[in-house]
Amino acid sequence: MNSIDSITLEVADTEAAARFYSDAFGLDASRVRVRASEDPTTGFRGFTLSLVVSQPGNVDALLAAAKDAGATVIKPAEKSLWGYGGVVRAPDGTIWQLATSKKKDTAPVSREFDEIVLLLGVEDVKASKQFYVGKGLGVGKSFGGKYVEFATGPDTVKLSLYKRRALAKVAGVDAEGSGSHRLVLNGETEPFEDPDGFAWQPAR
Repeated sequence: MNSIDSITLEVADTEAAARFYSDAFGLDASRVRVRASEDPTTGFRGFTLSLVVSQPGNVDALLAAAKDAGATVIKPAEKSLWGYGGVVRAPDGTIWQLATSKKKDTAPVSREFDEIVLLLGVEDVKASKQFYVGKGLGVGKSFGGKYVEFATGPDTVKLSLYKRRALAKVAGVDAEGSGSHRLVLNGETEPFEDPDGFAWQPAR
């Protein structure tokens, strides 16, 4: 196993969720899947998904489309030290960050994005890093016990690890939460669960 081929979001209404992700972000089941689940979950689910784009105008276009499709804006898009971005919560409860490292537009605005990043909020970044290295993932970037980014190939979902409370702060939500993550990671692997309860299944 060396990458996430796709992710599956567990939702109450699969038709509504699929429609939202198509209308808001132009996503299809090749990268983001949905399946029905009634597993209880409350508060922060311990992860966020990010769409990384090439310029601020694309962030604004995606945020507007998400809002029009029914998302709740948690953080309006704004400039920061690292670039420009905002945060929305999809109708199914998933938190999405829309971000770019650029501060100026250099091309016509579109809703195109460069990559999808899954950030897992974990209790012990170093321990989780070693767990995933043991599963065959290569490390792309690592900043001690604060942040890890794994190396992934094209057309896959990039995996990163962050401290749970720090990730919740970035997302603009309270870090408390319990129950199901409502998330499954799909790759070339046997089924397993990581130390923080995130489930992996074979990609189909």
